[in-house]
Amino acid sequence: MLSVLSPAKSLDFETPLPTKKHSEPRLAGQSDGLIEIMRTKSPADVAKLMHISDELAHLNATRYHDFTSEHTPENSRQAILAFNGDVYQGLDAASFDARDFTEAQKSLRILSGLYGLLRPLDLIQPHRLEMGTKLASARGRSLYDWWGTQVTDLLRRDLDASPGADVLINLASNEYFKVLDGDRLGARIISPRFEDRDKNGEPRVVSFYAKRARGTMAAWLVRERVRTPSKVLEFDGDGYALDEERSTKDQPVFVR
Repeated sequence: MLSVLSPAKSLDFETPLPTKKHSEPRLAGQSDGLIEIMRTKSPADVAKLMHISDELAHLNATRYHDFTSEHTPENSRQAILAFNGDVYQGLDAASFDARDFTEAQKSLRILSGLYGLLRPLDLIQPHRLEMGTKLASARGRSLYDWWGTQVTDLLRRDLDASPGADVLINLASNEYFKVLDGDRLGARIISPRFEDRDKNGEPRVVSFYAKRARGTMAAWLVRERVRTPSKVLEFDGDGYALDEERSTKDQPVFVR
């Protein structure tokens, strides 16, 4: 059984690392090809392509220029510790112990526009390239075209090697999960939904809280060494509880 997360736009390459363990991104050759394309873009092109400010565009154009094929602890850091958005604040990987990092490496994956599919300890360099970017290449007009079936096929191999049921826990956003071909993957996909009650007591998805909850669940799956779909239903992190009446087999609804 595996779980998948989206990456984050915010990065942290400054905080001291709780582990020195690391691995190499397995689709780095494909990443190099994307970087070569992005190096042809001016900061103005990057701003238009990614709908970001001029300041961010200049920053990322510099990152593309500085990017190297070789990933080392000097120019990179582990993906699970480099990403720093809402999901990763919920995940709080800095609090993992050595065995948690080992478990995460077995059971957690991160979908990435630049790297395709990452294990938690895979080294990444500073970058921003969202999966929904409409980037023209010889393979098509988007990153979905660029990756084709590569991410699905690698994830399928990881599922075959993972402990527990042949199940994927989808904790990623729609933008990133779309890179996967569910039929080709051939596994049961469970997509938890997280809701908070408004002032009238009505449950609804609040983006900020839902993102944090995805990270919190991902961490809980790691720490509890969850191997079966039935155990997922016991999640109670951050005050959430299963709403049995509104849940379906493949979309459990958690409300607080």
